[in-house]
Amino acid sequence: MSAAHGSPGPGPVTADDVRDAVLLAADALRAAGPADWDARAGSLEWSCRETVEHLADDLFAYAAQLGSPDAGAPSGTEVPFVWRAQRPGAPANVIFADPAAGAAGLVRVLEACGALLTAMVRTTSADVRSHHVFGASDPEGFAAMGVVETLVHLHDVAEGLGLRWEPDAGLCDRALARLFPDAPADTGRWPTLLWATGRGELPGLPRRTSWRWYGAPRGAGEG
Repeated sequence: MSAAHGSPGPGPVTADDVRDAVLLAADALRAAGPADWDARAGSLEWSCRETVEHLADDLFAYAAQLGSPDAGAPSGTEVPFVWRAQRPGAPANVIFADPAAGAAGLVRVLEACGALLTAMVRTTSADVRSHHVFGASDPEGFAAMGVVETLVHLHDVAEGLGLRWEPDAGLCDRALARLFPDAPADTGRWPTLLWATGRGELPGLPRRTSWRWYGAPRGAGEG
């Protein structure tokens, strides 16, 4: 559980956490066997294939933002890639998997983008600040964003493909502590992360209809 009454917190989100989350996701997807990748992904309007592409795109985009920090670019901007959707209502991505490569190729694209973010988090100075729509963040913040994207979008895909998916509670706890300071600390970590991202309910707390995370570097605004 998260820290309380001055007890030590769950620790930072690291490059290893990004790596482990993506590898676990890839293993789960490979275990799907023959599956309908055009099935709707949980509560999303996207297919399972589109959702995995979107996840890969998120990981790639976070790595790219760390590679173009605010100090070297116009403040408050994303790296100006061309974003496009392949159909109305689909996610607008930079990254797409070749359909001819099948599910195996899709998972490889996910792994490759996860490896890019892992490497950038591992090698980027903690002093770097890069743009995000919710406010500039640091390498740990982008690591936590990548972990959350991976865990919750695998939940979406798992619902669509009929897979079992329940990530490590410690990994969820570190991500919650980093990005969701308003989340309850005395509830199960995975159910709490699903609640925080509008995908579930907690006792006495209704499902969120809108949500955001807080990626500001630790200690920002303190002192």
